[in-house]
Amino acid sequence: MRLLLDILLPPRCALCPSSEEPVCGPCLARLPYMTGPACARCGRPTAIPVEDCRECRGRRLAFRQAAAAVAYEGGGRELVRHLKSGRRRAVAVPAGAVVAALLDPGGCDAVCWVPGDWWRTVRRGCHPAELVAREVARRWGLPALDLLEPARLRRPQRGLGPAARRRNVRGAFRVRRSAAAPAAVALVDDVYTTGATLDACARALRDAGAEVVDGFTLARAVRW
Repeated sequence: MRLLLDILLPPRCALCPSSEEPVCGPCLARLPYMTGPACARCGRPTAIPVEDCRECRGRRLAFRQAAAAVAYEGGGRELVRHLKSGRRRAVAVPAGAVVAALLDPGGCDAVCWVPGDWWRTVRRGCHPAELVAREVARRWGLPALDLLEPARLRRPQRGLGPAARRRNVRGAFRVRRSAAAPAAVALVDDVYTTGATLDACARALRDAGAEVVDGFTLARAVRW
């Protein structure tokens, strides 16, 4: 059966025509890695290392810090697109490996993820943030905990401005009744755009007893 599938649908890299899957070595090497100076608080790329920046200065953020592995552009955007489609779930393995290799868990006790809307999860057959988070947890040697769930219906964040994004996710998440939040939590999502979703999830974790929440994402929208 596998041979027949390989003939009809030959395996290939998610980012190029190479037969190496899920992502070939050269494409992994060409990803737009976030390796330069950045804001210590929200992870925004900066000319020099800073404690805060114009994107996060003055905002009351529930997470201690946030960091991303790649910029949400070029190959980074394509990797996220394949993850979100649900059709190339295997890319979660290299995606999680990149996050785990480049970012430091900083003493966190466990890994959890931003929960998905149930209808999107059913449509995709998976939840991208969970797939990446579980791979990150495995490589960091930490437990992966299903801590968060949606607390109410909300509209998609796409197309909303920063203020509208914050309003849209305010009170949108909660810790599951059967779960207990560890003291230090690594919170994983696929993309950091304005930080509103990470902040709302971190706030729910803090309300449930977490002392520290750090945000980790595969990609980050970059604004210079």
